[in-house]
Amino acid sequence: MTIDIETVTAEVQQEAAFLGRIMAALETVIVGQRFLVERILVALLTNGHVLIEGVPGLAKTKVVKGLTKLVDARFQRIQFTPDLLPADLIGTLIYNPRDGLFTTRKGPIFANVVLADEINRAPAKVHSALLEAMEERQVTIGDSSYPLDDLFLVLATQNPIEQEGTYLLPEAQMDRFMLKIVITYPSRDEEREIMRRAGRTGKPAELTPLIHPDDIIRMRALVDTIYLDPKIEKYIIDLVFATRQPADYGFAELARFITYGASPRASINLVLASRAMAFLRGRGYVVPQDVKDIAPEVLRHRIIPSYEADAEGITVDWLINRLLAETEVP
Repeated sequence: MTIDIETVTAEVQQEAAFLGRIMAALETVIVGQRFLVERILVALLTNGHVLIEGVPGLAKTKVVKGLTKLVDARFQRIQFTPDLLPADLIGTLIYNPRDGLFTTRKGPIFANVVLADEINRAPAKVHSALLEAMEERQVTIGDSSYPLDDLFLVLATQNPIEQEGTYLLPEAQMDRFMLKIVITYPSRDEEREIMRRAGRTGKPAELTPLIHPDDIIRMRALVDTIYLDPKIEKYIIDLVFATRQPADYGFAELARFITYGASPRASINLVLASRAMAFLRGRGYVVPQDVKDIAPEVLRHRIIPSYEADAEGITVDWLINRLLAETEVP
């Protein structure tokens, strides 16, 4: 087994070298946001989808567009609005009166990377159309189904500070997203650099492709071979079950703060995301720190806090940090 792990590690280190090139290229046009880029790459490497929450002006769209250019993928940005229809997203049938036939017009969902901007501004029927495409990896228009590309990533954004005129995603639908990323304001040094760059009138740097979608597909196969020790598996199960049965795992005082714990998708996605984190760090095996680093993004939208938690100011992130700090690490 040691020889196998060493072989996988050597392959991983060779393939994961692209991360440094991507980060260096993005830093020419974007200040900071390394955390966000790394998590998006985790989703790309594991065929997952991402929900990004952050106030306006944090370069969410710019990061996604820049990363898509570097991967040489097809990008579509869809501005979600209250009057958006499912057909605006997936496409529709167009009737041709000359020959009396219907032709299919595919919608913007047929891309490699789809940015669903302010997803909570569209009604539930649009959410359903998008989430069906995410889950089934295909779209039905009329009587025909059309498969989506192997590289298909949905990045949905939502604004946490403005809820008027929005349609919140139900918890069961949010569970379809592999990760929920919360991004915050830049540091003082980053803000200073942003000001300096924005104050220039010259043409910004152009990004050119560094890898191809086929390279991402190949890397996914390598991520699947990364070794996950049974002790790490037990650690993941302990974390997830502690959200469902806190008292059985030494967290009796947290039981009143959790209405529903994480679903089985949490366990599945923690395994996938931990392997991707190990890949990005050049290892052919998962260590507990990989799990701890990605666990907040996997768990935060899958734990439903109680009214008592809201009343006492207990947040989901606080609960997750408590579980991570006190669950026995292998």
